[in-house]
Amino acid sequence: MIHRLRFSLIPGTFAIVAALLFVHAPASAQTPAKGQRVFYTGHSFHFFMPPLLADIAKKAGIKDHAEIGLSRIGGSRVIQHWNVPEAKNKAKEALKAGNVDVFTMAPIFLPDEGVENFVKLALANNPKIRILVQENWLPWDHYDPSFKAPKEKVDHNSPTVESLRKMHAPYFKTIEDHVTELNKKYETKAISVAPVGQAVIALRAKILAGEAPGLKQQSDLFYDAIGHAKSPLAALVAYCYYASIYQRSPVGLPLPAVLDYGNREENGKLNRLLQEIAWETVSKHPLSGVKAAK
Repeated sequence: MIHRLRFSLIPGTFAIVAALLFVHAPASAQTPAKGQRVFYTGHSFHFFMPPLLADIAKKAGIKDHAEIGLSRIGGSRVIQHWNVPEAKNKAKEALKAGNVDVFTMAPIFLPDEGVENFVKLALANNPKIRILVQENWLPWDHYDPSFKAPKEKVDHNSPTVESLRKMHAPYFKTIEDHVTELNKKYETKAISVAPVGQAVIALRAKILAGEAPGLKQQSDLFYDAIGHAKSPLAALVAYCYYASIYQRSPVGLPLPAVLDYGNREENGKLNRLLQEIAWETVSKHPLSGVKAAK
């Protein structure tokens, strides 16, 4: 319910209140955003996302959302995308042309000099660009910066919410410290965190609490031991990027194609939950660049 508000004659008051009401409005009631031109770089915890985001943007009425390009390398560090030979390096080509609004990166662990290399190139050619650095969910539910599979068998159903938060904390800190450092070094606010990993933990907490429609156990999110995303997790990641790129809530958008199977009524309830988790996670993260109205 929207209550009647009294407006004073203070300059700008109406615009501020209108903006706050807009942030609270369900996605279906929002005026479509201007489409963004996005170039994606990443590994298999990231490169499935662009077509899902395109579908979500279309359902949100965003007609000019555009994928400028995608550099996909399985198990990759960002430096591997940077080191693609110049003649084939579409990421560098697009950034040099200055026609990218949003550029994504998905480092596995740091240090990864590719992140700063792309930041420098991006800012040099488009000072208004926005750069999203993905915080992943940990491969194998295991924190090891050497990126080696654990010797013991992986059981995605064994972690508690507390253990998930504890194992992810040092990884999240490295990403957030690096983003803060780069923004300071280049005197910009262009670089933000895409807090996908935090959203995954929130969804797993809902599963453990029996509050995720259609998801009975944490392993329902993953195809394999390393943690490749099944459809519900893939949808959550895409909603996080919708929230991050378009800086608005996805809550209320219709069922995306990735969840359009099986029990559509149950999937509709799950879809709503994924939207709520994505928006809450992104809008409350201090480095996402997105803020919800108070």
